[in-house]
Amino acid sequence: MSFSVRRLTRDDVDAYRAIRLEALTLHPEAFTRTAEDFALQAVVDLAAVLDKLAFFGAEGPDGQLVGIMAFDQGQKREAHRGWLLQVYVRQAWRGKGCAQALLEAVLAHASDHVLQVHLGVAADNAPALRLYRQAGFEIYGTDPRFMKVDGRFIDEHLMVRFLDKAPGKTTEND
Repeated sequence: MSFSVRRLTRDDVDAYRAIRLEALTLHPEAFTRTAEDFALQAVVDLAAVLDKLAFFGAEGPDGQLVGIMAFDQGQKREAHRGWLLQVYVRQAWRGKGCAQALLEAVLAHASDHVLQVHLGVAADNAPALRLYRQAGFEIYGTDPRFMKVDGRFIDEHLMVRFLDKAPGKTTEND
């Protein structure tokens, strides 16, 4: 199966809304936002989010969004760092390089804006942890009981990728 990755715009709001709602519904343990809360958000507000953040989408051959990732740059004293957000790939497209391609697009974009990219991921999400580690992210902390979903506590690993040095390399001042 082939896909292409591109930057999303406000014109993609309906497709974005559909895939984000799917992600929140099928995987509530992976996101702090609930599907119910998201469903109430006005389309105009979602379009504003697409304008504010750098969203990337993977499209299948039929033009349907099959994966999304977003990047948000810090402000003022945190402008040197950004965050990877809203990561989701539809089940049928997992294991096909889609998440890796999206991540590469986000990191390429981020490298023009920040020195480091942070993310939070459920500690038991082995496929995501593998993807992030392969991309040079390192765990720098764990937030125990970060969320409680359906009566189950979920720990969150905090990860960082420094873009101003090669993955796995440290400098003398580190």
